[in-house]
Amino acid sequence: MPSPTPRPDDPGAVLRTSPHPRAGAAPTVLKVVIAGGFGAGKTTAVGAVSEIAPLSTEEYLTEASADVDSLVGIEAKQTTTVAFDFGRLSLPDAPVPLELFLFGTPGQDRFVDLWYDLSRGAVGAVVLVDTRRLESSFTPISFFEDIGLPFVVAINQFDGAHRYQPEQVRTALELPASVPVITCDARDPNHVAGVLLTLVGHAVKNASATRVHHTPTTTLQDA
Repeated sequence: MPSPTPRPDDPGAVLRTSPHPRAGAAPTVLKVVIAGGFGAGKTTAVGAVSEIAPLSTEEYLTEASADVDSLVGIEAKQTTTVAFDFGRLSLPDAPVPLELFLFGTPGQDRFVDLWYDLSRGAVGAVVLVDTRRLESSFTPISFFEDIGLPFVVAINQFDGAHRYQPEQVRTALELPASVPVITCDARDPNHVAGVLLTLVGHAVKNASATRVHHTPTTTLQDA
């Protein structure tokens, strides 16, 4: 009998069972979430790396949101994502050819319910960090920790912002050593692609570790 097709809600199974690529083989399709605080660069990252015209749901900020959407440190920001951003990136030269579907989340905490929907079926997440507003990173990090979705932290190096080393940011965010922390420029397609490859590698490692830790043991019922 043919092997069952992994359910979309179990992307780790896709990674665990993906065969070595054949010449001309169809790419492995994976869903990736790009998250982070308000103004961290999510829309920019999706737009920089997407090979299609990205879908964006940005709206102009108005006075009505002034009390809930602080612009301290990002005074030049004029728009905000109100649903999600979508883009696509093909990586045919990766160890396993990949096609990544990218979903950028809205950054404000009030959209947490939407984050659940966007994360369903994802292989992992990138949390973009703005060191000028580091406190905005705690909610998305806690969210992915709570739902058990593998994630990496990418420090978006904004012009004029102080440059911190990844380990300094790791300490400030109280991240375990198992979570990759890297720097990037969300405007640079090569940087963003590198972050995504880091995430996929981290998800593969996490999926392999999960499989080892959940190896069935023999019980009296099996005998």
